[in-house]
This record gives sequence, structure tokens and C-alpha cells, in this order.
Amino acid sequence: MLLGVAFVLSPVITIISCTDEKEEIEEQKDPKEEEREQKMAANRYYMKKYFEEYFPYYFWYDDVLERVSGYKYESYATIQEYFYATLFKEDRWSWMMTADEYLSSEAGEQTGTYGVSLGQAIEYYNDYDIRIRYIYPGSPFEQFGVKRGWTLTHLDSVPVMNLVASRRFNKALYKDNQLFTFKDLDGESHTFTSSPLPSLLVRSSLKAEVIEPQDYPGLTEPVGYFLYMSFKAGFLDDIDSAFAIFKEAGVKKVILDLRYNGGGDSRAEKLLISYLAPDSADNKVYKRMIHNRELSVYNSTDTIHRRPNSLDLDELYVIGGDGTASASEVTINGLKPYLDVHLVGDTTYGKPNGMYVLFYPGEDADYERYDRGDFSKLRLVYLPIAFFSKNSLEESIPYKGFIPDNYRPDDLRHDFGVEEDNIKACLERIVNGQYPALPDKYFVQTRAGQVQENYLLPDETLSNPLYGKTLKPLPKELRK
Repeated sequence: MLLGVAFVLSPVITIISCTDEKEEIEEQKDPKEEEREQKMAANRYYMKKYFEEYFPYYFWYDDVLERVSGYKYESYATIQEYFYATLFKEDRWSWMMTADEYLSSEAGEQTGTYGVSLGQAIEYYNDYDIRIRYIYPGSPFEQFGVKRGWTLTHLDSVPVMNLVASRRFNKALYKDNQLFTFKDLDGESHTFTSSPLPSLLVRSSLKAEVIEPQDYPGLTEPVGYFLYMSFKAGFLDDIDSAFAIFKEAGVKKVILDLRYNGGGDSRAEKLLISYLAPDSADNKVYKRMIHNRELSVYNSTDTIHRRPNSLDLDELYVIGGDGTASASEVTINGLKPYLDVHLVGDTTYGKPNGMYVLFYPGEDADYERYDRGDFSKLRLVYLPIAFFSKNSLEESIPYKGFIPDNYRPDDLRHDFGVEEDNIKACLERIVNGQYPALPDKYFVQTRAGQVQENYLLPDETLSNPLYGKTLKPLPKELRK
């Protein structure tokens, strides 16, 4: 197009000026492009706010400040991309999320879900079958009697291993009105049609029961079993309820099952420890928190405060594994100086640090609303590692995790109960003073589907961005 040039279409001469065309182009500006520019501007604003107000909480602040100071905000498309670019090279724990993601996780809400976890007993058993690892009450599968240990063999009559091999498993799994075929623990086949739920409220505790002497040969006293799935501040009553049951039954020994517990809110951690710690530990330190050099004046401690239903335990057995992280490991580490803690299962994840929950916007007035449960203005939640923790003896959680006193593979052949290998091992030591031999390694070796190779299903627990979190509300004196 020629600008500022006169041309003749008729006896009337028309002049098209640069100014006129510019106004015309502005009027025809693509709304999508304008929206994109607004998002980019907002993200640059979030980056600047994070660097100035939230980044100083980061434990490795002094180590990465020079590098991060040179970053240009326009080089990053989103605040998420910028956030992860600021992290220390050895940091495998920090993360951030939107308001909706955070509120959903803390409320215990799962969306588009069957309310189950799928797993494979590959380690030790060499079993590639896809089995139910656990199932939440209210799951669509519950009405069909599906239990832990059931094997998923087909989706829409197609062997599941064919779908895993072709990377079509997840798409097929979450299809509406999907035809499922399971094999139960007795080898019987069950076929039914089901769809994922739009949302499912899942609690932090999956099971709390008293194992009585009549339930296990040789047992002479009641034993409390608590399958605790996640440290959630919104479900503290789950802990209260469990220990009220144990207290009433006169429990002196507890099996605390944390094998799938990736951590969570420190308020739940403190409550659980206060129920388990002996009377001699009341008001004593279970955790020391160490910050970066700039915030070292805020190094602090968490203490034990026993409750009316706190137990007077002889022994505590903790079942763990690579799904045991963060607040779960703090619980183990914090109780070790005060209680005889026996670790059963596999090596834990190894997370010796924690995060403050840093809300944006984060002025005092905003935190006052959040404290009242009003999150209507919340936009983003930052969770950079802010402190490392030690117990009262200055012992840290090992980077490679806690090694168990008695190694046991996760037993997906049995539902949670006295026949499940890890639970049975704890009971056997209570009865006879020693752990039983490991189960037959090849007893359940099978081949799911009709393919010639075995395939590994991604573990949705360990790949979940919420895994391994230790959250602590930001103290008022630390707010910028």
C-alpha cells in the first residue's frame, strides 16, 4: 500500500494520510492480540512483585541473587516460567500454583476423578500388573466392590498394557462411560461401565481402627492402625477422631501408615506429633527451623503440646516408602528423640526443608481476609523453600531419606488389614519380637494384557506437583 500518495478514481481526488490509516489499524486491532499483551504485562508485573517481595524468603536467596538480578522480565512468557528459572540448581522441591489449584488441594477436592490410585508392584515382586493401590470412599468404583489389590486388565475390551505401550492409557481411562474389566483378589473377573466424577471430596485419613487380640494370633493387647494420607489443616478432626478411638481402647502401640503421605500443612504435623509424643516430651522442641542469612533472626522452633487424648505409647511403628515425604519425615524425625520409633517398609523420599505459604496479593489486609477463610481476591500462591528443619538433637532428615529398620515391599496383593505384608510385619514383631521373612518374591509375578513386553505406568503420586510439600503459614512478623 502506498501511503501519502494521491490517486484518481474519479474526478474526486482522495488523499489517504498516514494518520488516517494508523487510526483505522488501531480500530481493527485483534482482540486476542490485545488480550495477549495484557496477559504479558500482568505476568511481568507478577515477576517484578515476586522478585521484590517474595524472593527474599527463598532459602538460597544469597546463592542465586546475583544471577537472578540479571534476568529481564520480558524474556519469560509466564510468572511460572520465571519462578522456576530463579531456583537454586539443587532445589527439587519449590513450586507455585494458582489460587484455584491451591484451594482445591487444601480442601481435599479432586476433580475429574475416579478417586483411586493405580500402582504396579514392580520392585521386588517384578509384577507389572496395574492394580488398585487405594480407593477413596465415594469413588465411582466403590459401588462395584473394587478393593485395593484388584487388577485392571482391560479398558473397552482392550488390554491395558497395549494402551500403556501406545501412550493411550490416560485418555482411555478418563473417557466417559468407559467399560472396565478388573480381576479381584480371588482371580474372578468383573466388568462394568463407569465415568469419572466431576469432583470428589477426599479426607486426609483413609482408615483408623483398633486391631484387637482376636484379630491376630498371639496378640495380647489392642493396637491402633492409622492410615494417614495427607497433612491437611482443613481436616484436623480426622486426627482428633482417630486418637479418641485409640485412647478409649487403651492403645499402647500404634502402626502409623505414611507410605502414601507426601506431607502438607505443619499444623496437622504438630497435632499428630502431640498425640503421639510421650508425657515426658510435653512442651519440648520437636523441630528447629533455619532460614537464609538475611532472615536468620527469625530462626524458630516448634514444640509439642499434648492433648487430652494423647497416648502413652510403648512403641510406634511407621510404615513408609518413597511416597513418604516432608511433614511425614518431620514427624519421624521429631519423635525419634522421645519415642521408640520402628521404621518398616522402604526408604522415604528425603525432604529436609519446608515452605511458607506466600499469598499474592499479600498485604496485611489480604492475610486478614485469608485468615477468615475469604480467598476471593487470591490470585497466586508461591511456595519456595524457606527453611530447613532439624529435630531437638540437631539431626536433619537425610537427603536420601530414612532407611527402614525392616525393608518390606509395598504389598498390593492385599487390602489394608492384618494380612497386608507391612502391617502384618509390625504385628509379628509386637507378638514375637522379630520381623517375619520377606514374602515369596515371585509369588505374584504376572503379565498384564497380551503384549510381549512389560511397561511402566507413570506414578501419579510422585509426579503430582503437590507431592513432598511442607507448608507453614507465614508468620506476621515476616511479612514484607
